[in-house]
Amino acid sequence: MRHLTKKGPREWAWSSSRLGRVFCCAVLILFLCPALLWASGKVTQAIEEEEALLRKGQESQARIDAMAEETRQLLAEYRDLERQWENLTIYNDNLEEMTRSQVAEMASLEKQIEDIQVTQREIVPLMLRMLDTLEGFVAADIPFLKPERHARVEGLQALMGRADVDIPEKFRQIMLAYQTEADYGRTIEAYQGELTLDGKVRSVEFLRIGRVVLAYQTLDRRESGFWDVRHQAWVPLQKRHNQSIRQGIRIAARQAAPELIQVPVVISEVEP
Repeated sequence: MRHLTKKGPREWAWSSSRLGRVFCCAVLILFLCPALLWASGKVTQAIEEEEALLRKGQESQARIDAMAEETRQLLAEYRDLERQWENLTIYNDNLEEMTRSQVAEMASLEKQIEDIQVTQREIVPLMLRMLDTLEGFVAADIPFLKPERHARVEGLQALMGRADVDIPEKFRQIMLAYQTEADYGRTIEAYQGELTLDGKVRSVEFLRIGRVVLAYQTLDRRESGFWDVRHQAWVPLQKRHNQSIRQGIRIAARQAAPELIQVPVVISEVEP
C-alpha cells in the first residue's frame, strides 16, 4: 500500500497556485489559439498578397522594359530614316543640278550638231575640190614616184565614197596627202625604178633634189640625164656629169657626207 502523507497548509497552497497557473495557461491557450491561427492566416494572406504585388510589379517592369526597348528601336529607326531622308534630299538636289546641266549640254550638243551638219555640207565640196587640185598637181609635177603618188590620190577618191569613214577622218587623210606632197619640196631622195628611153624600158637610179632637180643614172653608171620641165622630157647629160649625179645619189642614200655638187637646173621662163 502506498502511504499517503499529509501535506501542510503551505504545500497545499503552493500546489493550488501551480494548478491555477496551469489552468490559466490552458484557458489562455484555448482562447489564444484561434487568435493565433487567425493572425497566422492573415500573415500568410499578406505574404501572398505581397508576392502577388511583386509579381505584378515584375510583370509591369517587364512590360516597361519591353516598351523602353521598343521605343529605343523606334527612335533608332527614326534617326536612321532621318539620315536617309537627308541623304536623299542632298542626292535629289544633286540630281536636279545634273539634270539642269545635262539639259543645257543637250541644247549645246544639238546646236553643235546643227553646226556640224552645216559644216559637212560646206566641207565635203571643199574636200572634193582639194582632191581635184591634188590630182592635177601630181599630173603636172615632175615625174617622180608617179605610181605611188597616183595610187595615193586614187585611194583618197575611193575613201570619199565610203560611208564607214567619217568626214573628219577623210579630211585628215587629205591633209596628210597634202603634207606629204609639201615635204617632197624640201627633201632629197634616191631610189631605183624603171625608165622608158627611146622605146626601151631600163632600170635606173633616180636622184630627186626637192622639186628643182630630177635626174637619173643607169645602173652601169655610164649614162645620166635629167627631166626638162620646159620640154616635159628626159634629156641626156654629157658624161662629165656622171660623177656629180653619182655623188648626189650617194648623198641622198646617206652613203656619203653632204657636199656641194653640180647638177643641171632648168629655170622656167615666164612670158610677159
